[in-house]
Amino acid sequence: MRFLVPYHLDEHRPELDAPLTPDEVITAELPDIDDPWARMAVLYDAVAERVAASIRRADHPAVVASGDCTTSLGVVAGLQRAGLDPSIVWFDAHGDVQTLETSASGYLGGMPLRMLTGYGRPLIADRIGLRDIPEEHAILVDGRDLDPPEAEFLRTARIRHRPVDDLGDLPEGPLYLHLDCDVVDPGDLPGLLFPAPGGPSLPSVSAAIRGIVDTGRVAAFGLACTWRDHQGAADRMRPLVDSV
Repeated sequence: MRFLVPYHLDEHRPELDAPLTPDEVITAELPDIDDPWARMAVLYDAVAERVAASIRRADHPAVVASGDCTTSLGVVAGLQRAGLDPSIVWFDAHGDVQTLETSASGYLGGMPLRMLTGYGRPLIADRIGLRDIPEEHAILVDGRDLDPPEAEFLRTARIRHRPVDDLGDLPEGPLYLHLDCDVVDPGDLPGLLFPAPGGPSLPSVSAAIRGIVDTGRVAAFGLACTWRDHQGAADRMRPLVDSV
């Protein structure tokens, strides 16, 4: 199943320009409260339920596109609800290992990989039944634009940090494969919200993604469409997404 979650964090973006034709669009009635974590938990619980149902009835990956990386919390919770114990391969120009205590900007979308591996459980994980992924079961791919607290964390964390062209051994078991499209060099992908120069080409990223998919171990593929709508990025990404 191919799902579209047309949100950026808790902001509904019904016109999100995504590089797939979804089988289902996932939305939720979010509570009218000033707590983005509680609002996102409602949305990600819905994501988890749809992903779990898809995994139970199909033998091919669930594909989930959204406007940010934090939706991954719902996707991984869904895999766990379906009885899987996934590892993570996380393509991203950024580390996504900030915390509320370390983030200078306070941007919630800069924290999901850290949250998947156990940070801030009351914020989302406890609300949707997400279990921690051991750090050694996660690979951050590229991650070239790191804030100092992220670089310091990754120096001692058991999360492996690899380049696109040398992933090394993948973690064991079923995989959650995550692609924040800003891992691609901005020269190859127009309109990125958070461009990070000096990255790999789109063909290089596509080859690495397809190599992982070819292992037959990808249970879900999460796609963060972190770009301005209708700038051409979705069209350039569509061949890669169609190959999953």
